Amino acid sequence: MGEEIEMRIVSSIYPNQELQKELQIEFPTAKFEFYHGMKEAEKSFYESEIFITYGEDLTEKHIQQNNRLKWIVLMTAGFDKLPLKAVEEKGIMVTTARGIHSIPMAEYTIGIMLQYVKQTRIIMENENKQIWDRSLQLDELSDKTVLILGVGTIGGEIARLAKAFRMNTIGINRSGRAVGNIDKLYQIDQFSHALPQADFIVSVLPSTPETRHFIKREHFISMKKSAVFINIGRGDIVDERILIDALNQQLIDHAYLDVFEQEPLEVNHPLWSMKNVTISPHLSSLTRRYLPRAFEIFKLNLYTYLTKKGEFINFIDLQKGY
Repeated sequence: MGEEIEMRIVSSIYPNQELQKELQIEFPTAKFEFYHGMKEAEKSFYESEIFITYGEDLTEKHIQQNNRLKWIVLMTAGFDKLPLKAVEEKGIMVTTARGIHSIPMAEYTIGIMLQYVKQTRIIMENENKQIWDRSLQLDELSDKTVLILGVGTIGGEIARLAKAFRMNTIGINRSGRAVGNIDKLYQIDQFSHALPQADFIVSVLPSTPETRHFIKREHFISMKKSAVFINIGRGDIVDERILIDALNQQLIDHAYLDVFEQEPLEVNHPLWSMKNVTISPHLSSLTRRYLPRAFEIFKLNLYTYLTKKGEFINFIDLQKGY
């Protein structure tokens, strides 16, 4: 009998020791190697059969020079940063962590909307300046309308939580099929009809050729002047020059931005200094539970990979793009 070849699984993500130990115990026939980023992982990457990554560290050269790679495990929902053409040409399987973001991103969104109506920023500024001002006009989420662009798992959870605050919920998706907790659903080509109704416009749209710069100047014009735009999906949903212009002209009241066309947002970018913009560094999906949830999906898929039984969770059809 020949010596059994150990399966080599390399990760440019370094989970805590408890997670590492769990994986090594549950899959004793695999050799796991965990690194802090691609710079550390690169040498081992070229010997890997399975590679775990956030997806931003792989280049076309990496893919072409690894002839053992069979599976890329993305610990994110999006895969637009991957060198997709090279991956497809070599027949490498790709899976994602889609579905783990709904709780943190929905909570983040509700938190943002509460911050806005309760004027949290001004209250904190007043506290720092020791200003006692009870003339602030606080508002409520009750009876406000939230428009969710891209009603899927995340958008559905946002709608469910919004209902707890007695909000009206409207949504946009490709099919126009009914979704739980959405009062009224529009197909994507009916987008402009929904905009004037919304107090909050929340984008969770992915980055695709169809959605790139999807929101245009005329859309901001049709929004309420009191409207708030919240982007937790992908930064290229709107041309930032058009967004800045809309905010400067006060076509809408405020923008909460967690994603940008180029990340990290460069120093001295105009958005940093705008009073009607609140910026967070692409962290709406991040919590202490992020990696444990992502690795649970990976473990289920690894069982499928080893046993060749069942279907992969979040398998990506690269030709279809989803």
